[in-house]
Amino acid sequence: RQATFWVNFPDQWDSKSPWHDRRVRLAANYAIDRQAINQADALGHARITWSIVPSSFEFYWQPPGYGYDPVKAKQLLTEAGYPNGFDAGDYFCDAAITYVGEPVVNYFNSAGIRVKLRPIERAAFFRGWSEKKLKGLIQGGSGAFGNAATRIEAFIAAGGTYVSGSYKDIDGLVLEQANEVDAKRREATLHRIQQLIHEKAMIAPIWLNAGLNGSGPRVEESGIGVIAGYAFSAPYEDVRLKRQ
Repeated sequence: RQATFWVNFPDQWDSKSPWHDRRVRLAANYAIDRQAINQADALGHARITWSIVPSSFEFYWQPPGYGYDPVKAKQLLTEAGYPNGFDAGDYFCDAAITYVGEPVVNYFNSAGIRVKLRPIERAAFFRGWSEKKLKGLIQGGSGAFGNAATRIEAFIAAGGTYVSGSYKDIDGLVLEQANEVDAKRREATLHRIQQLIHEKAMIAPIWLNAGLNGSGPRVEESGIGVIAGYAFSAPYEDVRLKRQ
């Protein structure tokens, strides 16, 4: 499993936006009951990893969790100057992943972060995201192969395909690890980057998705799990049926 889902706050670099305040981003994190969504959708099989990086990837660092605390979420919003919450606009997501977006939006609205779900067909969603046309909140997701560095480069660091803004300290460390030939030093740098992502509350991680699959009695070898990290039955040519 390597498909992680999370919530992006593309306006956190806008000083006039509520999302510029780290307390608001923390409130969003505390507002989501990830375990409840996991039980309802994936029968508890998804992993709450608190990261955009899959736990199976090289250079993964395990962040501490926030937990579900709606009281703390509202307290943080009050401290940030939004005792009655605020209108946060649209919550964009890949239409195929609406089943995750709907409960997240419900939890946000309950906490006072008022948003509207906007599912978009996958190709249009990723194009709009990469072209920086989606305003409000964006539900990120990726099942791409790679390591911690490839996820960070695509979604966190300056110049990344799906990056709306970045932080200089993280960008400096990204450049540092890219030029590091010592594996241990590179790992330490990538761990520090992931720590900063957590400390800054840059995102609201949701989970590492669970690919629920099944096969019928005629299947001898389904192909599920043949490719490590791949959620589906593959390669198709290796699927074997029992002889009748």
